[in-house]
Amino acid sequence: MTDTIIAVENLSKRYLIGHQSRHTYTALRDVLARGAQNFARKSLDFACGRQIVQGDEVEEFWALREVSFEIKRGEVVGIVGRNGAGKTTLLKLLSRITAPTSGRIRLRGRVASLLEVGTGFHPELTGRENIFLNGAILGMTRSEIARKFDEIVAFAEVERFLDVPVKHYSSGMYVRLAFAVAAHLEPEILLVDEVMAVGDAQFQKKCLGKIDTVSRKEGRTVLFVSHNMSAINNLCAKGIYLDLGRLQEVGEAKAVVSRYLTSAIDRDGEKNLTSEARSKHQKPVFFTAVSILNHKGEVSSQLEVTHSFYISLSYEYAHKTSGVELEIRIETCNGVAVFSSAHLLPDPNFHGGSNAQQSQIRYVEIPAMFLMPGQYFVTIAAHTPMVEVHDFHQQILGFEIVDDGTSWAKYGHYQQIGVVMVDLPWKTTLDFKGEDVAVSGRPTRAHSRVASLRTSAKGSQ
Repeated sequence: MTDTIIAVENLSKRYLIGHQSRHTYTALRDVLARGAQNFARKSLDFACGRQIVQGDEVEEFWALREVSFEIKRGEVVGIVGRNGAGKTTLLKLLSRITAPTSGRIRLRGRVASLLEVGTGFHPELTGRENIFLNGAILGMTRSEIARKFDEIVAFAEVERFLDVPVKHYSSGMYVRLAFAVAAHLEPEILLVDEVMAVGDAQFQKKCLGKIDTVSRKEGRTVLFVSHNMSAINNLCAKGIYLDLGRLQEVGEAKAVVSRYLTSAIDRDGEKNLTSEARSKHQKPVFFTAVSILNHKGEVSSQLEVTHSFYISLSYEYAHKTSGVELEIRIETCNGVAVFSSAHLLPDPNFHGGSNAQQSQIRYVEIPAMFLMPGQYFVTIAAHTPMVEVHDFHQQILGFEIVDDGTSWAKYGHYQQIGVVMVDLPWKTTLDFKGEDVAVSGRPTRAHSRVASLRTSAKGSQ
């Protein structure tokens, strides 16, 4: 008997998008002709059971195109890709919420899905009633739901509001209860979209722990869509990478995540913001360009760890505004801030009271042997602290630090070591007030007092 629980073969999903044509001049006969054509097209679509599209022009959009893969029983699979890559569409097809345009899906077991906050909940019913309603929608019997009821309530932590209509719940309470129902009603296949971002940090940790439990201990299959690459690496053994509706890679989770993050790096190493800057010309300060320069002064997104590099910020400054700061923030691929650096701009020097923008440029040096090899992003901002943000661009550029032959290379997985590398001094003695004192273990204030007493004793002799 095969151990494959999900088999997807040449799966494709097409949507039709309508556009309203714009004409500078339209005669009455043209309006009537287009109206008759649209009516005939919609009537034919209705008769044939096809999607009815509003608009004069119809465009085909393929959300998924010829996707094929297999998933074994008990596997936790992370699905990664940019927004619009087809991740949610894939889960909707697997959940049978929508039908594929072509291809085939084979599922062995019951499926529970958590794709949107509150899906399957009735706002007028209480939390207690919605547990039974949502469980029934997922295909569970009343006895199954009743047996798991106390566990669901305890996990969701909504005991106080159990008999309150869910229309009064916050979005966080919604998702807590929805996830609790889906995770506790023993489906063979659990589909989870990026809905846990609504909850607080403690609840997200609790959900990730539950996913790990139902897969490892209970042997269920989990498909997990997330933009949190750290969660994908920690939870999933297998990964699926989608891009523009096409399957790019299926394999070991860490390898799939690495390829996805590498593809997200902007290989140009620079970004021209002139077109965006035109809409901000009334701001006191705004950016016109940002670039990454290697140690030779060349624009590059591939940087060697043994050499320093620079972030170049081009901006325009006007309106005689004082107290403006420029700030850069370096973030990991998981969105974790590594460090920030701010620079207070001098007050603009205008002659004759002119308010014209002055073009300027600043360079920020990132030292060598500081960032661990890996992928990073640059976020930039111009603001008056605690007053106003004038210009802000999140993760505007990506870059990669590569190891060109350091002692850290032997460890292999840099993310397990840390984010920064610092060459700290290791000593066998500590110098307190000019005298070396041999210590074992961690230095304490007692060592300092001993050293001080010894020094005083020698001076009295």
